[in-house]
Amino acid sequence: MEPLDTLLTWLAGRGLEIVLLILGSVLLARFVAWVGEKITDRIDARATGGDALVRSEAAKHRHSLTQVITWTLIVLIYAVAVFAVLDRAGIPIGGLVAPATVLGVGLGFGAQRIVGDVLAGFFIITERQYGFGDVVSIQVVGGVEPAEGTIEDVTLRVTRLRSANGEVVTLPNGQIVKVTNLSRDWARAVVDVPVPTTVDVNRVNEILKEVGAEAFHDQRLRPLLLDPPSVMGVETIDLEQVNVRMVARTLPGKQFEVGRDLRARVVLAFRREGLNVPSPTAAPPAGELTASAPPAGDGVR
Repeated sequence: MEPLDTLLTWLAGRGLEIVLLILGSVLLARFVAWVGEKITDRIDARATGGDALVRSEAAKHRHSLTQVITWTLIVLIYAVAVFAVLDRAGIPIGGLVAPATVLGVGLGFGAQRIVGDVLAGFFIITERQYGFGDVVSIQVVGGVEPAEGTIEDVTLRVTRLRSANGEVVTLPNGQIVKVTNLSRDWARAVVDVPVPTTVDVNRVNEILKEVGAEAFHDQRLRPLLLDPPSVMGVETIDLEQVNVRMVARTLPGKQFEVGRDLRARVVLAFRREGLNVPSPTAAPPAGELTASAPPAGDGVR
């Protein structure tokens, strides 16, 4: 009966402490996660007013920083709980120093990519390269096409974004070589309108200026525009047509919506003037967000 009495005594003493430590660490980690979620929800509510795309740069940074701090605290809680449980179980922690050192060296060689991801994530967050809700285009090592979409999560190791098709793309931070932020402070909608060479370009410029003025005074579109759309003039010249460019500064992430609206207005204005808009033949310059008007007979796409 002595072994049983010893086991019961241990369970009533250190065994109970171990159970309480494990239970307490789980509850504390869940509480930290709950607090972090409430803080991020409050940041989003104050910064967006219900819009998940338009938020201030400070709010984006606070959102990402809150997520990283929450994740770090949870890891720290579980790490302390493990050492406390080992101590209560009678396992000498000092004796684990040498094996842990050897294991750490082995993991260091085998987990160089993970360490690189964590360091890259640290600089992404501290330098505010992008944050939750930003519309970005990210080029990774060995990637042919960049990953484009809206940032949904930024941690020290990975970046998650959702593409226009609703797909969630996860990128290791250490593999990112180029980031194009399309929603930093402000964005720009670029509308290239193809016009036949037989049409008076000055008249086209006047029509586009009228379209921009109407759009700026529209009660629905006005909150998205930072200033009236401007006509840049002829951008490219082809054998049968020229491209006349109109640009508009918008709120972050709203360049797509504004571009679609301006294209529709341009098509309608050209129809009223009896002008035809041919299909564009020249590709837009690389790196620019361009929205070309569709043919007059095809409608707005």
